[in-house]
Amino acid sequence: MDPLRLALVPGEPAGVGPELCVRLAHEPRDYSLTVFGDRRVLLAAAASVGLALDLQPAEAIATARGQLALVEIPNACVPPFGEPDAANAPAVIEALRGAARGCIEGRFAGLVTGPVHKAAINDGGIAYTGTTELLAGDAGCDVVMMLANDIVRVALVTTHLPLRKVADAITPQALERCLRITDAALRRDFGLAAPRIAVLGLNPHAGEAGHLGSEEIEVIEPVLASLRAQGLALIGPLPADTAFLPAKLQGFDAVVAMYHDQGLPVLKYSGFEQAVNLTLGLPYPRVAVDHGTALDLAGRGIADPSSLFAAARTCARMAHARAARPLADA
Repeated sequence: MDPLRLALVPGEPAGVGPELCVRLAHEPRDYSLTVFGDRRVLLAAAASVGLALDLQPAEAIATARGQLALVEIPNACVPPFGEPDAANAPAVIEALRGAARGCIEGRFAGLVTGPVHKAAINDGGIAYTGTTELLAGDAGCDVVMMLANDIVRVALVTTHLPLRKVADAITPQALERCLRITDAALRRDFGLAAPRIAVLGLNPHAGEAGHLGSEEIEVIEPVLASLRAQGLALIGPLPADTAFLPAKLQGFDAVVAMYHDQGLPVLKYSGFEQAVNLTLGLPYPRVAVDHGTALDLAGRGIADPSSLFAAARTCARMAHARAARPLADA
């Protein structure tokens, strides 16, 4: 039986993504990696970190150390390390979309992505808010952003919103959608038969019985009650300031936070280097690094590859879990 095949996208060619992909190629693995990118950029990145890189044809099985199969996506230019060129924006987007198409068509079991440079893509004339939104739009499905490390998994009801807009965005529909997608992903992608999900309140002390806000009473509690009646194991709404205590986390498989900075600072403090960004709800596993392009580090051989290593391991585990638990059984 052929090994699992994962698609790999380096992201911004002037950032650390290409060199991290080279380092990942040298990690021992039992799955094949196919990189969507520019041969010249990848070889320059390999030279910058002093590692050999064996680029195989696109259809090859690449499991040997130092080896990647390559789907060539030529850039408009090979930019100097640390200096993004907006002319490369179409190639960056095509690498993401091409790898995602390969996953949807069944040629790859999952997608691992490096960091992109949003400003360079928009400066290149492509309206771009994020890879999560891009992949969800192309797949035509609702998704949930989850960040995870070995200590905690945190899913978000809202993502990149100003705080002034968060409360209005916590609707029954948005909360239910997030909880259903998170529960389904924990079952299918993590192999959990009965996942337990902690749900944070929106307000301090989870609203203090309505004295510090009414969203818990009017929105969150009714949604939780309805979904509990349908078999979901939901705990909350919990005060965010105590929900992440280690003793409590042991009883949860994931935490659902109402907004970005409610849950993610705790996760990043507990293990930023090993944290990964998952897009739940796609028809394939997608896992990204939880850091940016680090332009100041690019080409210097000092960028930490831990997050990309963790992303690839996580994506492979999720793909194996999906194979063992088909959609009809999820």
